[in-house]
Amino acid sequence: MNIRSLTRGDGVVIGAAVLLFIASFLGLTGAPDCTGPFAKYCEAQDYSSTNAWGSVSVLMSVYLAGVIGAAIIILGRALPQPRKIAGLDLGQFGVALTIFAAWTAFWDIIDTNSAGAGLIVGLIAALALAGGAVAGPLVPALKAELIGAPKPPAAPYGAGPNPGYGYPGAQQQAAAGQGYGYPGPGGQQQTGQTPGQPAADATAGGPAGATPAAGAPADFAPFWFAVPVARPLYGEDGAPSPIAELAPGTWYLAVEQRGQALIAQTQDGRRGVLQDTTGIQRG
Repeated sequence: MNIRSLTRGDGVVIGAAVLLFIASFLGLTGAPDCTGPFAKYCEAQDYSSTNAWGSVSVLMSVYLAGVIGAAIIILGRALPQPRKIAGLDLGQFGVALTIFAAWTAFWDIIDTNSAGAGLIVGLIAALALAGGAVAGPLVPALKAELIGAPKPPAAPYGAGPNPGYGYPGAQQQAAAGQGYGYPGPGGQQQTGQTPGQPAADATAGGPAGATPAAGAPADFAPFWFAVPVARPLYGEDGAPSPIAELAPGTWYLAVEQRGQALIAQTQDGRRGVLQDTTGIQRG
């Protein structure tokens, strides 16, 4: 899994899971106050506190349930296709486990006369874990990337932008009617047009051959973009299998918008639907 696909919500989930695992080694109960007239009575009792690993029910229902739920959430994000368990998506199943862990931790600490550090820290971690799992896909601040996409290297001083495909500078030449392809044999620009096909008007608001199709937003203009992580490109016919994979660090051309998805074109001229457009960097 590429770490750049993680969001801030995933970071909260991972941090809370680590804290919950650490809390499993802390004492579940605290020792009573043995000062005053009860000092002799306390001396005759054994108040040594055990941790969660000494109680299977508490360990499995709170601590390991939360850690496993967090692992399932991150695993569900890493898989290219959603998987289901008992009719639930893998990520939804993980969220349900984290909520169950927080619910159980709350009633465990209510049912304990003298809660120790293990229960207190465990409850805080379980609540943070469940909150991050639920709010991660909903709150815009948590949906942002945990680590931003790398910026493209700057051109050397005095050198103009590379006019080839895969660099935003090609869009400027496309506006002048030179196309948006990459240099072919003999230094001629390859635009992807077949012989006899007329070139699109350069004043149409986008590169030649990239005029938005019918049904696209009227104010849409083609633009260059880069993806933060490798993402699949699906065919326009709706087939479930991807036709290509967009790699980070390479600029692609968006030629049409369909709802939240983009119609992107690869270096070899193939067009497809980019369904996941979160975190893309516009050129």
